[in-house]
Amino acid sequence: MAFSKHSNDIFSACTRYYHTMDNVDAVPVNPYKHQSIEYYLFLKNWIDAVQWHLEDVIRNPRIDPVEALALKRRIDRSNQERTDLVELIDSYFFDKYRTVKPLPSAIINTESPAWAIDRLSILTLKIYHMQQETERQDTDDAHRTQCTQKLQVLLSQQDDLSTAIDQLLADIEAGRKYMKVYKQMKMYNDPALNPVLYGKKG
Repeated sequence: MAFSKHSNDIFSACTRYYHTMDNVDAVPVNPYKHQSIEYYLFLKNWIDAVQWHLEDVIRNPRIDPVEALALKRRIDRSNQERTDLVELIDSYFFDKYRTVKPLPSAIINTESPAWAIDRLSILTLKIYHMQQETERQDTDDAHRTQCTQKLQVLLSQQDDLSTAIDQLLADIEAGRKYMKVYKQMKMYNDPALNPVLYGKKG
């Protein structure tokens, strides 16, 4: 089975699972073996699903400012968890293909496999929620038609991105491309690098 198909199946199952509870504080039961790639893919989509709904809540124009600040900090933590997990998934691919000798003509890809998979997970959520919009009965036909058109674009994006991921993995496996694992090194989360946190005077 193509890796993108495997990923899409896990992402779709996780997205549906999240919406059986629809609760950002729910504790998921990951059905896959701990530390397997499937385990990480499921966890990746769960983090994305929770953050998706946190982003909805924080945009409420009537939200209490104190609650909004707490949510913003929770979203920041979620973003860091997401980044750490993407880097972990890239490490999986780096280890899987570590014995492949790149061809003399090999080039590096603009995006690593895991960051492309990150976008695939988020696309799953976009598709799920756009599908819901096409089925709403509390709106008009124009809204449903517009959302149906957007859904078709998202599905096309999913197909194209899935193909691109599988092609990238095939190129890495064949030595036509090579990969590196970069750490994002986000400075604003690091108390040693954010001047607000380490008390630098302006």
